[in-house]
Amino acid sequence: MAKATFAAGCFWGVEDTFRQVRGVTDATVGYTGGNTKNPTYKEVCTDRTGHAEAVEVEFDPKQVSYRELLSVFFQNHDPTQLNRQGPDYGTQYRSAIFFHDAGQEAGAREAKAALEKAGIFKRPIVTQIIPATDFYRAEEYHQRYFEKNGIRACHIPSGH
Repeated sequence: MAKATFAAGCFWGVEDTFRQVRGVTDATVGYTGGNTKNPTYKEVCTDRTGHAEAVEVEFDPKQVSYRELLSVFFQNHDPTQLNRQGPDYGTQYRSAIFFHDAGQEAGAREAKAALEKAGIFKRPIVTQIIPATDFYRAEEYHQRYFEKNGIRACHIPSGH
């Protein structure tokens, strides 16, 4: 199994989207990219921890490639919105790819550059591509939130 970490706004929809991908064996919501150890949801929402709401995706590279996961990431949120997705705003809702190795970094940079060159989005892509750091699992009530609450979607489709 391999691991990928993405931030694309509210993590409930991001988790649900990745869970639907063939080859994804697990998806966990949590916080990463900041400077507070073991943050709570309430702390992350203050916009002072530096963390993003993120999803750690476990996947089988024999069934789904990292490139395919990047495609899912870019198609299921608006990567041109800085520190927000739709009505949600703050740095915890930023668009970011947290790479786990040099191959993921190169793949993420290539995918972003290809989308920019293709001119698919009306505005510049603001997605951060940064090294993965400690990932802090969110509180249990956030895990599989849509499943637990019978909700189907809240993610923002890409703005192209």
